[in-house]
Amino acid sequence: MNIGTLPLTQAEAVAVDEPRVVPDTMPGYKAMWMGVCLEYIEFTMFFVVYFVARWFYPQEFQQGAAKLWTLGGVLITLVMVTSGYMLTRGLACMRLGQRRKALGWFVAAMLLGAMYPVLKWQEWQWNHAHGVDAAAGIFVAVYYYVTIAHSIHACWGLMSMGWGASCLALGGYSTEDFRGLESVATYWHATDLAWLMLFALFYAFA
Repeated sequence: MNIGTLPLTQAEAVAVDEPRVVPDTMPGYKAMWMGVCLEYIEFTMFFVVYFVARWFYPQEFQQGAAKLWTLGGVLITLVMVTSGYMLTRGLACMRLGQRRKALGWFVAAMLLGAMYPVLKWQEWQWNHAHGVDAAAGIFVAVYYYVTIAHSIHACWGLMSMGWGASCLALGGYSTEDFRGLESVATYWHATDLAWLMLFALFYAFA
């Protein structure tokens, strides 16, 4: 008898007919990734404004970086990158089942990230004291236009950190399902990457 013609048992038939389930390896919720895509579409428009303005006013953009508080930009970069690293450590602890350590990392990331609006406010005060306002030229006008928009996104990220840490402290996430925390980290990393591009365009290579 040909083996290929043997009838299948009921269990084998179910196994053949049942579609293969592929686990979702994307961290966080898909809705957050959609939000990140929309955020980058927004910043793409900002970058278009930047490069168009730079095309028409190259001299002002070449001299613009010297007008800004470079130390403030460096400190903000360190805050953004370091707090993002802390969120990554928190997620790693969750995967290892270490909820208490994960909470500590998330709280530390939130506290360090809270230095962002403080530094940004100090930067704006420094700008005001040195005459760096919208009347100082097209470079400064574009700088405020783009960086204030980024500040709004960063504040949203800080609020999401606070929400995630609070839910974790109250037992809202398990070590098997913590997609909410992954979504928080995803948004902050996206905002962090946007800042690195802004730092390069306005502070470092303008």
